[in-house]
This record gives sequence, structure tokens and C-alpha cells, in this order.
Amino acid sequence: MHKVGYICKQPRLDFMKRIDSLDILKGAIIVLMSLDHFRDYFHYEAFFYSPTDPEKTNSITFFLRWITHYCAPVFAFLAGISADIIGKKYDKSYLSKFLFSRGLWLVFVEFAILNFGWRFDVEFNYIVFQVIWMLGICMILMSGLVWMKKRNIFIFSLVVIFGHNLLDLFNISGNLFWAIFHQLEFFSIGDSTTLVIAYPIFPWIGLMSLGYFFGYYFRIDFSPEKRIKLLQTLGLCFVGGFFLVRFLNSYGNSKPWTHYETFSQTLFSFMDPQKYPPSLAYLLMTLGPVFILLALLETSKKTLLSRILMVFGRVPFFFYILHIYFIHLFAMLVAEISGFGWRSMILKEPIWMLPSKLEGFGFPTFVMLLLWVCFVIFMYPICKKFGDYKINNKQKKWLSYL
Repeated sequence: MHKVGYICKQPRLDFMKRIDSLDILKGAIIVLMSLDHFRDYFHYEAFFYSPTDPEKTNSITFFLRWITHYCAPVFAFLAGISADIIGKKYDKSYLSKFLFSRGLWLVFVEFAILNFGWRFDVEFNYIVFQVIWMLGICMILMSGLVWMKKRNIFIFSLVVIFGHNLLDLFNISGNLFWAIFHQLEFFSIGDSTTLVIAYPIFPWIGLMSLGYFFGYYFRIDFSPEKRIKLLQTLGLCFVGGFFLVRFLNSYGNSKPWTHYETFSQTLFSFMDPQKYPPSLAYLLMTLGPVFILLALLETSKKTLLSRILMVFGRVPFFFYILHIYFIHLFAMLVAEISGFGWRSMILKEPIWMLPSKLEGFGFPTFVMLLLWVCFVIFMYPICKKFGDYKINNKQKKWLSYL
């Protein structure tokens, strides 16, 4: 009897094989996210204006920010797919407990480890709950949602994604509960601490639950041909939906676009839907191309680039934590060499709020991009070694939290 019980708790081997397209996409997204954060610290222009401001930005600067809009939606959606895969490896009870405990862990990581990494401020004067916190809270909620029927989860996902902008009709400023669920807010705690809810969980929970529903189509035993056709259809529908919703410039556009004197400025405005919190237009704009890209990855041949991205994609959370600290340490070194002093990078507030104190700091676009590529190369062997360690030590459960 003991042997039977033991066997039942083992992962189902028919689901153990990874789907390469998912790892490639994860790798591409985590590398893009590092570009966004590298730009925050080192792009000279980022200290003086928003990269998506139609009146001040340029094509390259706008694109470097716009392309990173895809990061958070992909993280949330793929986290849902991963949850479904885990549920099929073990059972629903194990999945629920895992999601709950991992969600708590991610909330702690955001609060203590990442907030310190961003600013190196031991007093924690500025606390921001961002993407990792959002993923953690959504996983905690998913630990309950997984007990629902898949059809009901699908309906829930669609209602949240397509209906969450109805909450814009209510403006409940200064309410922590409302900020956690829907509205970006800044809160003062005591005399010196600021708390920012940058990622309210609506509609992110809808994306994660949608990913959980679609995990069925990413199982190893599901027909790749059917999966590709489904992804292509969904992608085209979402892209078409984005242009329809954006052109109407009404519902789903929390940040309406504006006509400017030049076409480029109008285009910048049109292609910059609201992210905080994400509008329906933003979700359609980001998810549509991602579905199409996943379909393409299913049929494309493996290249050197795809193999490199798979290395990052197999350890995305490990990469995320390390890259914040390494980028910040590099910024301290650059500040010391350039005469600002390393202490200027011990921040009481986000770096983008310090233009007057850091005037002249940073690099022009080309140099910044070159340094970013060098940084990604620097991260590769570290991630490769850790990824190999995870593969060779699958019995160590704590590794699943990294």
C-alpha cells in the first residue's frame, strides 16, 4: 500500500517533456524585459522624458519601450499554461498547494528582495509592487480557481479580460483594496515611505486563468497541427480586435489616442494604449502577436538564437532576480567612474524620478544597446549553469521556486 501511494504522487512521465516553443518565448520575453530595465538605468534620454510621449520621443526610443509592453502579458499567460502542465504532472490538490505557496513566495520576493535590488535603500522608503507581486497574487487566486471546471474558467477569463474596463466607471481613489484590484495608486505610509500599487491584479488574473485553460492545447499529446491553427486564428482575431477597439477610441481605451500634426506622432499615440492598469486595447495589442509568434515557433527550425533563448527561458525567474541586482551594481560602477559617485545610485525613489540629480548620466541609444547586448552575453553562462543544475537535480523541490 505504501508503494502504491508513493507511485501516485510521482509526476506523470507523459507530460514531462518540455515544449520548446514555450521556452523560446519565455527566453525572448525575459531578455526583452532586461532591455527595458537596462534602459531605465542607462538610456540618457529616459531621464528627461517618457519614451512614449508623442511630443518628445523618436521612433527608436518609442520602439525600445513599446516592444517591452509584451513582457508582462506573456509572463501572466505562460504562468497559466505552466500551472496546467504542473496539474497534469501531479494532481489538482498538489497544484493548488503549489500555486498558493509559490504565490506567497513571489509576494515576499517582490517586497523584500526586488524592492531592495531596484534601489539598494535599506530603509525601504519607496516600495513598488510590480510584475512579480502581480504574478504572486494571481497564483494565490489561481490556487482556488483551478478547482473550477475548465469551461467556467474560460468564461471567467473572457469576462475579466473583455469586461474589466467597466470598472473605469468607478474612481475610488485612496482605497488600498480598490488599488490592489484595479487602480494604480500611490500611498504615503508614515513620514517617509511611499507604497505604489503599480500592477493591480485586474485583468492580469484573467490572462493567467486564460493561459491555464489553454494549457490543454499545449500538452505533449495534443496535435501540433491543431495547436498551430488555433494560435493563428486567435492571433489574427486579437490583432483585428485591437485595431477595431483602438479606432473606435471609446470602450477599452482608458488612454485615448490623439491626432497630432505629424503622422509619426499620431502613430505613437495610437500604438500606446494604457498599461497601468492594462486596457483591453493593450491586451489585444500584446496577446495577438504573441499567439501568432507561438504558431511560428512551432514550425520554425531550431537556430543558434532559439537555443540561446531556450537557456534563458528555462530559468526566467532566476534571470529576473539576478538581472536587477547586476544592472544596479553596474550602474553604481558607471556612476563612480563618471563622477557622480556610487552613492548616487542608492535611491530613495525610482531612478526615473531623479533627472535633476543625474543630469548628464547615461549613454546614447547605440551605446546603451551595445552594453545591453554585452550584459545578456554575460548572463548566458550563469543561466546555462543553473539550468543544467536544475535538470540534473529535479528531485530537489526547492528548485521549482527559482
